[in-house]
Amino acid sequence: MGMSKNNIVVKTLINKMFEIANHNVVFEDIEGRQDNWYQQWTMTEAQNEEWKNWGIAFLRKKKRWNKFLAEREMGMFALCYGLKLEKIDNNEN
Repeated sequence: MGMSKNNIVVKTLINKMFEIANHNVVFEDIEGRQDNWYQQWTMTEAQNEEWKNWGIAFLRKKKRWNKFLAEREMGMFALCYGLKLEKIDNNEN
């Protein structure tokens, strides 16, 4: 039984997130987990932006969505599954 188109999109977005955040983790490692697995790893603000921009372009191409729809969907996806953002220490004066 193959994966549904939606699952393939989810898998691709999650794999890309871990790749951009430099974590040696793939979708299969977290598949089926019911806990807050996305709190286990962190990514920087810049990595988060890069991932969201990549995801928007991916969704527009894969689903043939307009920019608005892709941005909204990626925003929701990032809220649900985005890795915890690293706390940046701004006291480097």
